[in-house]
Amino acid sequence: MRASQFTFATLKETPSDADIISSQLMLRAGFIRKSASGLYTWLPMGLKTLQKVEKVIREEMNAIHCQELLMPVVQSAELWQESGRWEAYGPELLRFKDRHQRDFVLGPTHEEVITDIARNLLKSYKQLPVSYYQIQTKFRDEIRPRFGVMRSREFIMKDAYSFHIDQPSLQLTYDDMYRAYTNIFTRLGLDFRAVQADTGSIGGFASHEFQVLAGSGEDDIVFSDSSDYAANIELAEAICTSERPAATQPKQNVSTPDMPTCEQVAEHLGLALSQTVKTLIVEGNPTEEGTVTLVALVLRGDHTLNEIKAEKLPQVKAPLTMASEEAMLAAGLHKGYIGVFDLDMPVIVDRSAAVLADFVSGANQPDFHTTGVNWERDAQITAIADIRNVVEGDASPDGQGTLQIRRGIEVGHIFQLGDKYAKALNCAVMGEQGKPVITMMGCYGIGVTRIVAAAIEQSHDDNGIIWKTSSTGESIAPFDVAIVPMVKGKMKDALNPEKGDPAMQLAQQLYQSLQVQGVDVLLDDRDERAGVKFADLELVGIPHRIVISEKNIHADNANETLYEYVNREQGEKQLLTHAQLMQTLAAHNVLKSNS
Repeated sequence: MRASQFTFATLKETPSDADIISSQLMLRAGFIRKSASGLYTWLPMGLKTLQKVEKVIREEMNAIHCQELLMPVVQSAELWQESGRWEAYGPELLRFKDRHQRDFVLGPTHEEVITDIARNLLKSYKQLPVSYYQIQTKFRDEIRPRFGVMRSREFIMKDAYSFHIDQPSLQLTYDDMYRAYTNIFTRLGLDFRAVQADTGSIGGFASHEFQVLAGSGEDDIVFSDSSDYAANIELAEAICTSERPAATQPKQNVSTPDMPTCEQVAEHLGLALSQTVKTLIVEGNPTEEGTVTLVALVLRGDHTLNEIKAEKLPQVKAPLTMASEEAMLAAGLHKGYIGVFDLDMPVIVDRSAAVLADFVSGANQPDFHTTGVNWERDAQITAIADIRNVVEGDASPDGQGTLQIRRGIEVGHIFQLGDKYAKALNCAVMGEQGKPVITMMGCYGIGVTRIVAAAIEQSHDDNGIIWKTSSTGESIAPFDVAIVPMVKGKMKDALNPEKGDPAMQLAQQLYQSLQVQGVDVLLDDRDERAGVKFADLELVGIPHRIVISEKNIHADNANETLYEYVNREQGEKQLLTHAQLMQTLAAHNVLKSNS
């Protein structure tokens, strides 16, 4: 492609509403333009990168015999009502009526549509297992779109769905998808981790997230420093290997005026924060008469509640709801001073808090805490459970090493759905015994547009984007190579065959040669200063830059032309002969050979 015939839409200034580096660089590099809140146009430069991501995804999906189809963005409300998600999904589901006053939605996901397709196409167990995928636009009406294409309202997603006669078959396809996703993110040059995850609103009973490691990530991911254990912090188990020591102190109330937090109390008493406990009051499951019940959750003062874990407790109402101040006062409890004793409600104690002795808790009266509290002697435990977030340095749940915590950007998620949607929509096939069998399902998503942003978050510098070349030699840069001829005078004169500018002639020969070899190459024939071109190419992140100038033609001792070569990631400038240049490009897998 000639740059003079291609849309270069680079910006010198960063738009004021671009809140993270990927958003800033994608706007400045001319990859995207904002249309409205959470809505973006992908310009030619960005679309080239997006299409390269899609190409890798398609190749890996096809390799495991997953068939591509294309489902509509607009979906009938009847399917969502049939599955039970019409009301459950919430305001992110954009609902509207057509001219006939029939209800429709803009699809945020396609479980209902694919299940409807499957119940009409699949009749016998002999047709199973089968997997389908699409690369399609999704819409989720985010209350506050942010982070550019990372959390936009409209985005492109690869979603796949599989159908099975039983759980062992589902597990086999799930494992295939896991390997395919690993291949995809490896080929895209991403530093990522596959982590155990909560199934969330999608449902099901097993899932893994694929997280790109980046400081700007929204998720905390946890992994062992000595094994391959990894999990989202929502799911990571907090184990406790300590045993409770014997009680040595009497229970005693102490004055703690205007000290409602564990941090304030620990500092006031000169104790470690880990020797205090906090008692959180949440709503329990209502009685048959509809009366609101309360549950006490107790954690060490230096730990934080894991709401996902707490919500799964059988005594706790879902979604997790903190008790109102009015409800607590009615129970004789004062926020900030709630104790673990004399509570007329279930008391669920975290594992680490359950092994404390001589600890400090609220005194169940304003401006007082109690020291020397001990379980059994002073307070009773209804149940011990894992209800906290892990912290760095905790023992790994697999017994190997300790846990580290990094920030991550979720770019993929795979689920074993079981029969949740198939049962709701009656997706059944005739089984081997001649009776109808509800199918088992899996679903598997990749945020295609999010991958581009995540790759930039992970790899950039002050000058712009750095596209990593993967271990398999692939890159999702919009162009692999840029050729910059340093011509005399105006570019239009240099392009005139009668003028015969030697740098341009040589640049065009190299350009044509690389194109023949299948290289995605850009000839920068724009009528701009060299500094402007170099800045643009670094901003866009083109991995390999070749500068051709007349002074380097027939410049070495052998009267051979030298090419100025710069690797975007390494930044070092080299003068290379044609043979050395080809060898260098081949070494970076730009060429399939050093011809």
